[in-house]
Amino acid sequence: MEPIREGQRIPDLTLRVRENGQWKDVATRELFGGRNVVVFGLPGAFTPTCSTSHVPRYEELAGDLAQHGVDEIVCVSVNDAFVMEAWGRDQGVERVRLLPDGNGDLTRALGFLVDKRELGFGPRSWRYSMLVNDGVVQKLFVEKEVAGDPYDVSDADTMLRYLSQGAAPSPLDVAMLTKPGCTHCARARELLTGAGLRWQEVRSTPRLLRAMAGAATTPQIFVDGTRIGGADQLEQWLAKRAV
Repeated sequence: MEPIREGQRIPDLTLRVRENGQWKDVATRELFGGRNVVVFGLPGAFTPTCSTSHVPRYEELAGDLAQHGVDEIVCVSVNDAFVMEAWGRDQGVERVRLLPDGNGDLTRALGFLVDKRELGFGPRSWRYSMLVNDGVVQKLFVEKEVAGDPYDVSDADTMLRYLSQGAAPSPLDVAMLTKPGCTHCARARELLTGAGLRWQEVRSTPRLLRAMAGAATTPQIFVDGTRIGGADQLEQWLAKRAV
């Protein structure tokens, strides 16, 4: 079956899902009707790229996508409802709806069902993402048909760039090495909060500090792979960024 194209309507189907421990039928016409929904498909729950990149990044950018009119983000995978429930708990997913397509009915109807028997997976979904407006595909990103598991255009950052027409850069990735009771770490948190930046905090050890930052004191802040330094250096960096 040929993949769905932009301008076409999502097929009318009903999927059997579990929500809050209860079985429930979800009709695509209700899921997509009258709303802007970002949908992305992936090969499977608990698989490496899906768990480390695809779902987490959509979860991270959910707020940014919402600012550009997205009502819901839906992840479709050819897995049963129990597996998808367990994966959601494992991932700590709160803002992405994990939609099980256990029989592959929706994925097949969209034209994205592929044979992964060489991996022992059976039929699975090819990677794609699309913006669906009131049940009609407005924009579609499909990974190239090459060997392996390509992951270049179905990501959350690509969707955000499309929605913002390139005006909204992807949020900065900020990480901070800290230790309990560190007053300079508290100051760095205040600086980051005041600048409207989100960050990931990692409790550090002396060895981790030496290995990653070549330093002995906390905090140590990194932005998009570049070491900024401690709280003083962060304040200077933020002042230059504001100019």
